[in-house]
Amino acid sequence: MNFAAQLFYSSHLSERLERLYSPRPALKDSEENDPFWQREELYLGPSQPGSSYKYGPVSNGTVGRRPTLIEPERLKDFGVEELLNGDVKVHETKVAMAPEVVLMDPPKTRRVSEFRMIPRPPAQYLRFEDISAAAFRIQSGIQKTPCTYSRLSKQYGMEIYLKKEHLHYTGSVKERGVLYLLTSLTQRMGVIVATDCNFSMAVAHHAVDLKIPVFVIMPSSCSSPRLRIYRDYGAMVISYGSTGRDSQNHACHLARENGYLYLEEDENAAYLAGLGTVGMEIYEQVPKLEAVVIPAAGQYGLLAGTAAAIKHLDSRILVIGVEPEDFPLLLQSLKTNGPIKDIHSNPNKKLYGDLMEHSLGVNTFQLAKKLVDKVITVSEEDSLVAMLRFQEFERSTVDTEGAMGLAAILAGQLPELKGKKWVKCINFTLEVVRQCMDRALVLDNRISKFSVQLGEWPGDMAKLLDVLTREDVECVVETRDKMQSAHLRKTLSERYPSICWLDR
Repeated sequence: MNFAAQLFYSSHLSERLERLYSPRPALKDSEENDPFWQREELYLGPSQPGSSYKYGPVSNGTVGRRPTLIEPERLKDFGVEELLNGDVKVHETKVAMAPEVVLMDPPKTRRVSEFRMIPRPPAQYLRFEDISAAAFRIQSGIQKTPCTYSRLSKQYGMEIYLKKEHLHYTGSVKERGVLYLLTSLTQRMGVIVATDCNFSMAVAHHAVDLKIPVFVIMPSSCSSPRLRIYRDYGAMVISYGSTGRDSQNHACHLARENGYLYLEEDENAAYLAGLGTVGMEIYEQVPKLEAVVIPAAGQYGLLAGTAAAIKHLDSRILVIGVEPEDFPLLLQSLKTNGPIKDIHSNPNKKLYGDLMEHSLGVNTFQLAKKLVDKVITVSEEDSLVAMLRFQEFERSTVDTEGAMGLAAILAGQLPELKGKKWVKCINFTLEVVRQCMDRALVLDNRISKFSVQLGEWPGDMAKLLDVLTREDVECVVETRDKMQSAHLRKTLSERYPSICWLDR
């Protein structure tokens, strides 16, 4: 029982307190002179040696503390004999300390030469994420062209699908890349083009739609119908110089002076990403696709972009590139393991148009080398006949670039596609088609062109016309220009009143 409880429950509390504090007898003379702190009664026990108290001075249950003024004998009245006997209950208090922090040994110092340096992989030039972003961006400005089953399939024993990119507003797949390129521009002060091609037409059309000022610089040799098309799109057309180089130099000068952006078809990443959206659409439109055949010409952007999309979606699909036999730039570059600037050939520019105007870029070459499974070449004659087959069986007009895939089939260069499902992209360039159709009919033995030297003898022309009449053929006369054609019509109409002119 503690001290407070003993005081509270004692039955004779008042009596005991009286005894405790009762007056004491008078001190002796010796005691009176002693200081009060040296008096014996101030201690709980005698300080002399041999005392019965074995703990020496005890204060409040601990040794060596400040002594009490209460005599030990009087504490007996409170029933705390255990204090006098030394059986004091001491309660130890432990202070909780923070856990000891054990420091780890410092790491061993290593030299830089001991580390194995792992180089980071080079950044991919054209990612599928870029193509997907381009598809989302241009979906409101570019129509999703159909990919239809071809009537030529049964004739050649395979499933042929045609991705009809000639249905775009300008008739060219390049609209895809141009639109994404223009929407990616940070400044829209104005753009300038100086090459008469499908790329420039796409720039003129979409820049006007995006409210971007567009200027077309063309040499004086450019045909008036082509210039009228640019004007109809809403572009500012400027005729400068006599050659394409003159107009291009002037365009660069105007761009620097006015803060405009000079654009030409190259391997810009945004442009390639836009072209790659063709591959995404083909994969969505043709289930269980086994191959795609893409024309490889110009900047080879369509081939590289489409291959990047197709191979990401399904690496088992074959990607085949076709380029002109007279200009096998990609094929020769793959053989030399590096892009070739020029192969010193002289292709028919009237036939291939702007396909010959550009070169193979480093990034485009690396993409083609990595992703394209096969590259073949086709002859000029096979391409022209393929154009004619498209017009006869598909009721569609395509240019040489769009016909090269079918030309490879006509030439028997793709036997691995027999019985398989594959897609070919078709394109359209009006000027090239006009140049090619007559020659295609000649190659298909449908038109015979000849020139003959008539003698001075009278009746030679009559005899020639008599022969042609008996063979029941139609004669086509080619004139030098509009003035000569009008003069010929007038002369023949006066001489032969029954002549019938065919409708134009």
